[in-house]
Amino acid sequence: MKKIMIVIFIFFLYSMLTGAKTSASLIPEEAIRFRVIPNSNTEEDQAIKIKVRDELQAELYNLLKDTKGIEDAREKISGELDQINQNIENILTSESYHKGYQVSFGRNYFPEKTYKGIVYDAGYYESLVVTLGKGEGDNWWCVLFPPLCLLEADESEEEVEYKFFLKELIDKYL
Repeated sequence: MKKIMIVIFIFFLYSMLTGAKTSASLIPEEAIRFRVIPNSNTEEDQAIKIKVRDELQAELYNLLKDTKGIEDAREKISGELDQINQNIENILTSESYHKGYQVSFGRNYFPEKTYKGIVYDAGYYESLVVTLGKGEGDNWWCVLFPPLCLLEADESEEEVEYKFFLKELIDKYL
């Protein structure tokens, strides 16, 4: 009986904290996101998105792995924007992809996204956004700082998954 009461209390607390839906409280307030938006959803455009993502993710991991705080991360990213642009240009040239691109570092709009039952609210977030061509395809994004997505760049084959503690507890007991 005690276990049931504890689970009900945790569920009630969880519901109250999330407004009866799972929300994106996983991302710290002081975070920098990274987003790559492809030209379209064609196979070619999505493949280019993945190439750009993979190259930049590895580059950004190396840049930010020893970062001490958000100000340090901002300075490092700002200081490397020319190199980031050059790397994107190199990737697109090597792939004979001539649809253009744009890089924006600052407050950029993100649409609402639901991933594995967690709702990430729409809004303007500090971010590094790479838009390829018209930017009309399905995008990819993650949290650049703190380096939640960049942990994945350091793992060769293993998928990294982040979980919300209360959600795990509820799933375990319900």
